[in-house]
Amino acid sequence: MIRSEILKEIAPILRDQLVVCNIGIPSQELHAIDDQPTNFYMLGTMGLASSIGLGLALAQPKPVIVIDGDGSILTNLGTLPTIANNVADNYILLIIDNGSYGSTGDQPTYAGQKTSLAKMAEAAGCERVIECQAEETGRVLQEALDARQMTIIVSKCESGNAKMPPITMDPVVIRDRFMKAVQA
Repeated sequence: MIRSEILKEIAPILRDQLVVCNIGIPSQELHAIDDQPTNFYMLGTMGLASSIGLGLALAQPKPVIVIDGDGSILTNLGTLPTIANNVADNYILLIIDNGSYGSTGDQPTYAGQKTSLAKMAEAAGCERVIECQAEETGRVLQEALDARQMTIIVSKCESGNAKMPPITMDPVVIRDRFMKAVQA
């Protein structure tokens, strides 16, 4: 199972939530699968979806789901202790760990080798960390929403990208419609 298949499976769960989606192909995939005004697509700033999502969760009460990749988390490791020390029970970080930098050509990441992002999150102080296989992601995500407790999910999947068109929506439109969804 590759990332786009996970996104197809969890799209109904995401539909009523505020979602911040990782840069590049993950955003293109989510946009093509189920575009929603409650989705904030990262078109730049690799490694910052988790930080932006945490800020959003701390600023308002609605659940926030961040869809991030192993490569982006490895790019901004400071995000894990920041998340651990600023607990927001309306925050879920879903790391789709395909062991590669999917948006730049599937170069391998260290998460696909010896490095465990789940263990890194635990070492940073995150209290509720769940590692699952791709096929379990929907169930684990729903359980995390139902628990109403800050959760880090590391979903292990195969490397690979679905062929999706680029997002042609202007970044200002993405921002404005997302801000309206946050305020609704």
